[in-house]
Amino acid sequence: MSLAQFIDHTILKNTTTIADVDKICEEAVHHSFAAVCVPPYFVSDARKLLENSAVKVATVIGFPFGYHHYKTKLEETNIAIEEGADELDVVMNIAAFKSNDLAYVETEIGVLSKLTSDKSKTLKVIIESGVLSDEEIVRCCEIYQHYPVQFLKTSTGFGGEGASVHAVQLMRKHLPASIQIKASGGIRTAEFAQQLIDAGATRLGCSAGVAIVKGESGSGNY
Repeated sequence: MSLAQFIDHTILKNTTTIADVDKICEEAVHHSFAAVCVPPYFVSDARKLLENSAVKVATVIGFPFGYHHYKTKLEETNIAIEEGADELDVVMNIAAFKSNDLAYVETEIGVLSKLTSDKSKTLKVIIESGVLSDEEIVRCCEIYQHYPVQFLKTSTGFGGEGASVHAVQLMRKHLPASIQIKASGGIRTAEFAQQLIDAGATRLGCSAGVAIVKGESGSGNY
């Protein structure tokens, strides 16, 4: 597979415009990226722009801090699906996790994964590995492997350290083969992208996707 097929071409800045979304959708089609990842506000626009292509529409839920009530995330997810999202990148409730309220974390993933499973959508759970210890990353893997989750994702790109080879390797070691890994945050070169793939990532969230596939260095946090 080419690097392009691993990439979720991403734009999640709060200053994103429809012109930006139009541009990344055009680039995603041209380079055959796996998906575009856009703010919820632009899901319906991206759906229209990509309706005749194989590129998936992804968006974020509970972004970027994850401490929204799970009922809010459920409504966000439902709206995103109604507006045409194929894939949902959901930030876990890190505050609940850090408070050792694992019952809440499990309730959250239970209701969200039921919705995405019922609607045959792809669910990616963002654990924000850069603010977790190795032991906490392993605990996340232990929790989420019991639910119909398609991906665990390293980072939002907006908090703590972004993607790391170490985190991807650790996640791959402690997840079943049925759950894939998406690495995201700070991926700006083809070399780093390949290192993450070699470590076990099967999807990469990048705002520098075009530069990466051209073998150049990109800019941007995400």
